[in-house]
Amino acid sequence: MATHPFETFCALHLDTELVALDLSRLYAPDVDAAAVRARLATWAPSCEAMRQLEAGAVANPDENRMVGHYWLRASRLAPNAQLRGAIEDTLDRVQRFAADVHKGRIAPQMGGAFDRILVIGIGGSALGPQFMASALTSPHDRLAVHFFDNTDPDGIDRTLDQIGVRLSTTLTLVISKSGGTKETRNGMIEAAAAYHRAGLDFARHAIAVTGEGSELDRVAKARNFLGTFPMWDWVGGRTSVFSAVGLLPAALQGLDIADLLAGAAAMDDATRSLDPLDNPAAWLAFAWHEATGGAGARDMVVLPYKDRLELFSRYLQQLVMESLGKQFDLAGREVCQGIAVYGNKGSTDQHAYVQQLRDGVRNFFVTFIEVLQDRQEDRPDLEVEPGITSGDYLSGFLQGTRTALTDAGRPNLTLTVHDCGAHTIGALIALYDRAVGLYAHRVGINAYHQPGVEAGKKAAQAVIDLQHQVVAALRRQPNSERTLADLAAAAGTDDLEAVFWILRHLSGQPHSGVDRVDGDPSPAGSVWEYVA
Repeated sequence: MATHPFETFCALHLDTELVALDLSRLYAPDVDAAAVRARLATWAPSCEAMRQLEAGAVANPDENRMVGHYWLRASRLAPNAQLRGAIEDTLDRVQRFAADVHKGRIAPQMGGAFDRILVIGIGGSALGPQFMASALTSPHDRLAVHFFDNTDPDGIDRTLDQIGVRLSTTLTLVISKSGGTKETRNGMIEAAAAYHRAGLDFARHAIAVTGEGSELDRVAKARNFLGTFPMWDWVGGRTSVFSAVGLLPAALQGLDIADLLAGAAAMDDATRSLDPLDNPAAWLAFAWHEATGGAGARDMVVLPYKDRLELFSRYLQQLVMESLGKQFDLAGREVCQGIAVYGNKGSTDQHAYVQQLRDGVRNFFVTFIEVLQDRQEDRPDLEVEPGITSGDYLSGFLQGTRTALTDAGRPNLTLTVHDCGAHTIGALIALYDRAVGLYAHRVGINAYHQPGVEAGKKAAQAVIDLQHQVVAALRRQPNSERTLADLAAAAGTDDLEAVFWILRHLSGQPHSGVDRVDGDPSPAGSVWEYVA
């Protein structure tokens, strides 16, 4: 078994009140730790750039916007009184609204009290709230939480089935900054229809979190929703968890949002240091850069050894990949940057894909996340064998896997926190948030836009527009067999593949009336009809 010198561990180990980071296992045992620390020290300009960003510098030049999600956990840092007031007023409204719901002052249409929440959103409007809801759930939750986080009809039906007759006591939060996000709009329409089928008025159970004047904002006010809460253009979706996007569902669930914000603010303070050697976010971003060569040469595998952190890798997938996955740098040069993120939890993954991590392709680095506290303080320890608990085994599996990967020359780092309380969850979110900003500055990209996502949305809308044309062409000649080429021509397109995909999808819906006629099995020779 290979060993690393303890002196190297100490030299490449940062211990703070909030988090400890060990970078020693990113390197071979004979690494020059002093040279590593010297490279880390060169990150000072990125730390200064983060300071300027917090002060209100335009960090998203594509849209000429400030990036102010850091102010959400420390409103005093906002560059003017108007922004400070908006942040503080919204936080106060969130807390008062949640209290009114919990005390029954805001009640369902049929009386009684709300006992669950349905959150409708996608991407940053769902991943952050989902992660916090899962990580911090307890028997003391005031409201149970459900999500529509896709436009999958079967997924929507499954969630509605879980809610069942309790729809009458379910408060629905519709979250979309633009108000035009199709997945969220579709979810709202589906939810409204479910309330209608139950003889209920959707508006009397609905809240909107959206940009002022958006399509959703107009709908909410026209239909007299129970209320609206703001989303601001200086807060991106993937960094919106400490706005009403995340705080409203968390407060309604009964989570301690003050402690969440305090944990994030404390991490911001710790990562505000202009000396990279004292800055946990600089250590983390530096580790990514060392492991990937600053060019995404390895994927990031996140292995938290804690069930409560199971959704953390999903949250980080958007935060890291949407922020860093960019074709061009700030100078307009093609760089194709990014770091792929995947993971689940330990020790589950030791029985899943750790075999490949240990013996397979060398295209990754691992982040182990250790949580020191095994159980909540009000729960007794149980020995599974003399002197040993289940938590001792969990720690042993973490250390064993770390050693096995290190012995095989597989780079890894370890992040340690004390517990999984609200303060720690807030701090973890802030740590990764700031590490993304530091890494993006170092490699010269804009972390705060997402042109690839917008391109996908436009392409999807083109498919929907074409579907209207294809269906119209079918319905003009009902009960008639039509070739693929004929239907494409009638729809005004030469994109036969797109038309085939549309027809094949429609044929899978029992009520569409679109059928594929038996015959040539190839796409090119397919024949279709609309049964009126």
